[in-house]
Amino acid sequence: MSNSNRLTIAMVGTRGVPAAYGGFETAVEEVGRRLADRGHDVVVYTRGSEHREKEYLGMKVVHLPAVPVKQVETLSHTGLSALHLCFRRRPDATFVFNAANSPFLPLLRLRRAAVALHMDGLEWRRSKWGPRGRAYYRWAEQFGVRTADALIADAPGIADYYRHQFDVPTEMIRYGAPILEELPERGVAEMGLTSGGYHLVVARFEPENHVLEIVEGYRDSDAKLPLVVVGSAPYSAGYTQEIQRVAEGDERIRLVGGVYDQELLDALYANAMTYLHGHSVGGTNPSLLRAMGAGTAVIGFDVPFNREVLDGNGWFFTDAADVAAQVLAAETDQDLTASRGKIVQEIARTRFRWDDVADEYEALAHRLAEGSSIHRSARRARRRTTDWSPAPADPATR
Repeated sequence: MSNSNRLTIAMVGTRGVPAAYGGFETAVEEVGRRLADRGHDVVVYTRGSEHREKEYLGMKVVHLPAVPVKQVETLSHTGLSALHLCFRRRPDATFVFNAANSPFLPLLRLRRAAVALHMDGLEWRRSKWGPRGRAYYRWAEQFGVRTADALIADAPGIADYYRHQFDVPTEMIRYGAPILEELPERGVAEMGLTSGGYHLVVARFEPENHVLEIVEGYRDSDAKLPLVVVGSAPYSAGYTQEIQRVAEGDERIRLVGGVYDQELLDALYANAMTYLHGHSVGGTNPSLLRAMGAGTAVIGFDVPFNREVLDGNGWFFTDAADVAAQVLAAETDQDLTASRGKIVQEIARTRFRWDDVADEYEALAHRLAEGSSIHRSARRARRRTTDWSPAPADPATR
């Protein structure tokens, strides 16, 4: 790459690299390493990592502290990162992740830094936030719309939301899916499980992830294979207790808590007969992509985000009764289940490629560096007073 095409790109607002937490961090690592491989100077702001190296996979890493309190951890780290950026060479493009970090965009704009804000899902709908947290997220969304040079949405439904609520365009950039070409088995046998011999849930225990409905539905089903539930509830002890109460006494249900060994987690995804995905308020969900990339058939909560990613190739549920019926259907017709697993893996392989995602980030970075911005037209945008909900799912593919 010639020096004239070489960009300095900053990535701000996540836990950084190495990726060990969630979708944003995985995106930063997968996109950042590819941009660095292409000759760009990529700087990633990181907090809380045990790896203190100043370079990782070709990316420069800046380690800064954060206040270790849930409500302000992300904001405190992003604020420090924005200040740090003000006193170093101005990047050609800055990617800020999480709409909650929008208050720091004016600081970057004072530095005349071009900024794209990744809006994530509908965070204000999450139950873990109280009234103040939800009000803050709704305000931060609007402030971000008014302040950023570009907005990134990771799913058509999220793009629709910002077009409907603020009449602004977004850059639709998805996540990539990890593809498991070989079937990993390490750890599954030690857990007393066999390949294709269990159903799997991987989720934080939060109401919008519908873990309770999944466990209730499975308990009331005639399913023969066990249900393995991976996850915990960092903010909702009461919800966890309710899940435990429902599962109690049913030996088929195994609540195994959090699994942080990524190889073991890959093995759990890849060896499951089905993956039950209850997430309902995000866009393109990395956990769903991980199951698809592992070639595992999906029973998903019936919202447009999930249907769009799966292209309708799965079973869908809205309540516990649906879960009971769909789990039994998957066990009854195992040829169909295996076929759907292969179909969704091919969807993941062809439509959710990290190389394509990196291409789109790179193209956006070049446009930002050249002065492209929605700021002039969006700076006075106001949220519409009408409520928004995703377009209804197509009943023909239910």
